[in-house]
Amino acid sequence: MSEEILTNAPESRANFITHIIDEDLASGKHNNVYTRFPPEPNGYLHIGHAKSICLNFGIAQEYQGKCNLRFDDTNPVKEDVEYVDSIKADVEWLGFKWEGEPRYASDYFDALYGYAIELIKKGLAYVDELSPDEMREYRGTLTEPGKNSPYRDRSVEENLALFEKMKNGEIAEGKACLRAKIDMASPFIVMRDPVIYRVKFAHHHQTGDKWCIYPMYDFTHCISDAIERITHSLCTLEFQDNRRLYDWVLDNISIERPLPHQYEFSRLNLEGTLTSKRKLLKLVTDGIVDGWDDPRMPTISGLRRRGYTPASLREFCRRIGVTKQDNVVEYSALEACIREDLNENAPRAMAVINPVKVVIENFGDKEILKAPNHPNRPELGERELPFTRELYIDEADFREEANKQYKRLVLGKEVRLRNAYVIKAERVEKDASGQITTIYCTYDPETLGKNPADGRKVKGVIHWVSAEENKPAEFRIYNRLFTVPNPGAADDIETVLNPESLVVKHGFVEPSLANAKAEQGYQFEREGYYCLDSKDGSAENLVFNLTVSLKEGFSA
Repeated sequence: MSEEILTNAPESRANFITHIIDEDLASGKHNNVYTRFPPEPNGYLHIGHAKSICLNFGIAQEYQGKCNLRFDDTNPVKEDVEYVDSIKADVEWLGFKWEGEPRYASDYFDALYGYAIELIKKGLAYVDELSPDEMREYRGTLTEPGKNSPYRDRSVEENLALFEKMKNGEIAEGKACLRAKIDMASPFIVMRDPVIYRVKFAHHHQTGDKWCIYPMYDFTHCISDAIERITHSLCTLEFQDNRRLYDWVLDNISIERPLPHQYEFSRLNLEGTLTSKRKLLKLVTDGIVDGWDDPRMPTISGLRRRGYTPASLREFCRRIGVTKQDNVVEYSALEACIREDLNENAPRAMAVINPVKVVIENFGDKEILKAPNHPNRPELGERELPFTRELYIDEADFREEANKQYKRLVLGKEVRLRNAYVIKAERVEKDASGQITTIYCTYDPETLGKNPADGRKVKGVIHWVSAEENKPAEFRIYNRLFTVPNPGAADDIETVLNPESLVVKHGFVEPSLANAKAEQGYQFEREGYYCLDSKDGSAENLVFNLTVSLKEGFSA
């Protein structure tokens, strides 16, 4: 299927799934809407899951229906309670509440086992003892049909006895499995006698050691949907062919009708990121990133730690919409959502990330100036800024010589300090290497909140922090983790890592940020949007993460 780049947002919430639901309700096929979000607890959720969360829970909200949170916990080898807890936290943080208690596929293991017995008794399932390699050989290819296993025509009694042995732990892993008996010549490989149970001697985080056979996803998922009375089972496009198996299983077991129906939509492919949990896990285990919640990760917890808000992620999912068309979404579309949110809601503050000292030679005692916390939201109040004889400005905001396009501080010229006075650079002091260490200035005391009285035009405005009353801070400037648009295609992921994905700097922030709260976004004026790091930041150790630049296309 062709791909397109998505940058613009559809304005309507309507999509092909809501049209189907509208028709189902109008025709009386369903009287209510019941959806589910069914993650496998084998890693942390990423931005792609956010789309599925917003779709499933959002549809339930829109139609006054219900949405379950169900853990697809059929592979205990890769699953962990840590992942279960992180998934619950992510769903709640995004602003959604599931119906009742969380469900687990393992809640239905007894029922699933019973339905497997039913298929065996109907002659629709058999125990196969082909090795994994032999099974692949017998399966065929996309252009050639498969061939029947020599164990396919075992009697019902023999299959029941062997399946009982599997359940009792009397058959080793990899030596036998239970397969559905469908059609080895089917053009759809998923229908060529798929495995529905396998032996696995593994402790399960919910059922302990009760089971040593575990059902496969395709067998489990549809039955779980039916048990929970799900009306619309929403999956991504890679499960489109699996719908045939979904329907086959439900059609051939004695489960309550009406049956759920599966609908597929395109998954979210975000430019420049990985959404494979296996590859994300490798980044974590290899120590390339600082855990699943590293702010460079596309995980929901990573985005949260970086300063993204639930509203910004919900808006992003709304804008990209729901279609059957595979697409790649530009990363700038995600950044636009958080930038708009923070521009509207984030309080303003000043931080100097690359400090150079300024001494105002004609300034005397300290003054306390007032500045609005937000230029367009007076209800957010004001903050106090100590203005002292010695200040810090950013080293990029001063040049000894510059052309007319440079609107910051130049030797012999004036500039306005944000929320303060106009100053003029008079001379500089340098160290032995020629590096400027101090800029000596004078200020015009008549310019607080107004232009110079004699009509002088001062065009530039720069930010500053008192050198005498401030808070030292660490700034973590995050860029893209990868240097290519499609890192998943790389043979070796380390060859496409961006060495500048994290740049750490040390500077100063205004005193009001001593009380900064984790996940609270701030616009550091003229620098970017930042938040206090939730893991390493505290009142005693201010660590701020760059969430997003002030303007699209800016690179730190």
